[in-house]
Amino acid sequence: MGIHVRDARRLSPQAQEDLRRRVVAAVEAGMTQVEAARVFQVSATSVSGWVNAVRRQGERALTAGRRGRRPEEQKALSKAQQRTVCRSVVNQTPAQAGGTGLLWTRKEVANLVKRRFGIALSLPTTGKYLRRWGLSPQKPVRKSYEQNPATVREWLDERYPAIVAAAKAEGGIILWLDESGIASTAELRATWAPIGTTPVVPKTGRRFRVNLMAAISNRGALTFTVYEGSLTVARYTDFLHRLIGHYDTPVHLIVDGHPTHKAKTVKAWLAEHTGQITQYFLPGYSPELNPVEILNGDTKRHVAALSAPRNRAELTVSISSHLHRRQKQPAVVAALFGKDEVRYAAACEQDI
Repeated sequence: MGIHVRDARRLSPQAQEDLRRRVVAAVEAGMTQVEAARVFQVSATSVSGWVNAVRRQGERALTAGRRGRRPEEQKALSKAQQRTVCRSVVNQTPAQAGGTGLLWTRKEVANLVKRRFGIALSLPTTGKYLRRWGLSPQKPVRKSYEQNPATVREWLDERYPAIVAAAKAEGGIILWLDESGIASTAELRATWAPIGTTPVVPKTGRRFRVNLMAAISNRGALTFTVYEGSLTVARYTDFLHRLIGHYDTPVHLIVDGHPTHKAKTVKAWLAEHTGQITQYFLPGYSPELNPVEILNGDTKRHVAALSAPRNRAELTVSISSHLHRRQKQPAVVAALFGKDEVRYAAACEQDI
């Protein structure tokens, strides 16, 4: 009949230490190692290892140690490897780091680790590392390859502060203007539905769009128009005329480089209204610097979520209803300037 051997690993660390001490004490008292193994129900190999350890290191060899690996040893990546990967994720795109694409996903990060260090990480483990490094999934802002960083810096450090100073000196108001197209095929937002059942939202199979032109201030003022067709000089100057009629102070208007904004007829119109309105241009290829872009996104999301227009007229009504609501919510409009890219334009004590 074989000797029953207990699994000492199931014992607490202190109980394991007590067992080791009793076994070694029995051997030192004259019991053979084989007999000690039988009496204490442990393997002869364990008895031999404990006895030899005491002979080499003394009693401290029997002391219970920390179970498992040290915290840093439990990680697949060393601290240095983690720093290397984190720097790549923060400062490069996957393509620049030897992978593919522009966006970091858990899979792309795991692929980077595999390429650099030959270590295979699961997606859950990769996600834990990313959170440990203080990272979170976020929607990126697109920036054009043609954007000139020096021009953007000049705008932020010199040109825009000069506009603020000029408007303040005149007791005027700064407005940002932008145009946007809104289509009937705008992306739907998520909705709650039974698990396993895809919700169905009615929509027309026709494709149509209308255009929106809006001007906002960092204090929450909003003026807009919804129209069909392209932006013409006549339509643009009509809107500018509305602006100077709506505000009883000089208007300092910031726009992008749309050809209509730079048309000779527009320049002539502006010259005729000197003292009432002044137009300034944002740096080229820099839509993220215009807070009206955020209003446009807000409008598209709400129109897609709250309506299913069947024609241009219904789409126009839906857009207008949402923006009329925003006109009554100046705090919401002003809050659009809180996004990082346009925070430079947010209202402050020095602004008008």
